[in-house]
Amino acid sequence: MSTTTLPAALDRGESPTRRAIRRFLRHRLAVFGLVVIVLFVLAAACAPLLAPADPLATSWSAIRKAPSAAHWFGTDENGRDVLSRVLYGARASLLAGVVSVLVALLIGVPVGLLAGLAGGWTDTVISRVADAMLSVPFLILAIALAAFLGPALENAMLAIAITASPVFVRLTRGMAMEAKATDWVEAARALGNPPWRLGLLHVLPNIVPPLLVQATLSIAEAIIAEASLSFLGLGQQPPAPSWGSMLNSAQRFLTQAPWLAIFPGLAIFLVVLAFNLVGDGLRDALDPRSDRR
Repeated sequence: MSTTTLPAALDRGESPTRRAIRRFLRHRLAVFGLVVIVLFVLAAACAPLLAPADPLATSWSAIRKAPSAAHWFGTDENGRDVLSRVLYGARASLLAGVVSVLVALLIGVPVGLLAGLAGGWTDTVISRVADAMLSVPFLILAIALAAFLGPALENAMLAIAITASPVFVRLTRGMAMEAKATDWVEAARALGNPPWRLGLLHVLPNIVPPLLVQATLSIAEAIIAEASLSFLGLGQQPPAPSWGSMLNSAQRFLTQAPWLAIFPGLAIFLVVLAFNLVGDGLRDALDPRSDRR
């Protein structure tokens, strides 16, 4: 047996899930990214236990204090503990990233399936609308929608979800058009399955891997978008902590108190990097050709 066929032979006795997990764990950077994400999720979930102080409590005797044993990340312009605000701010950023992408999936996948399976004028209209939305830069469109809806974290998440949905529409449409030409879908159609059954039971399960990869990468983009909207005053509203709003407040004190920008900026960098690394690892793990590389 040649070395090129050996992995395929070994895979025959291994379930697809176990094979994907083995490939993912072999990707060290992806595992590192997953560990970082888990740590941030645990920190956000356990923020009331981990935070050394109330993130909203002010202290006029501790304004812009440098990092110390009493305040590990220092204090801000109102004497609030920066570490506590970073921990609680993780809730807003992670929630916005995950929820907005889930909503984008709920919008984009059914519409993309409809376009790919129906074809004709339905496909043309949906594709042109998606192309028009994709022609506008992601962040510009998100800012416009958030400004229209009003400043609030919920409105920011909705704006990000609507802006991200055309990517899932195009991806689902392309994969659906490819899948409906396969033998198993043709056989299911010949057996008299209605279009909705073809889409849900025969097409959708076969396009989940690329959707999962795209969703992971989109979470990173959504976190950046939420931070940008909060920085502009269109996301999480003060005094509630958010990494973006913390950067907005820190810009006035970059020379006097650089730690106000360093720690929330570092948190955004690490989380976005982690989601991108996990997305790359999932793409390799779910690629059937990865063992032959």
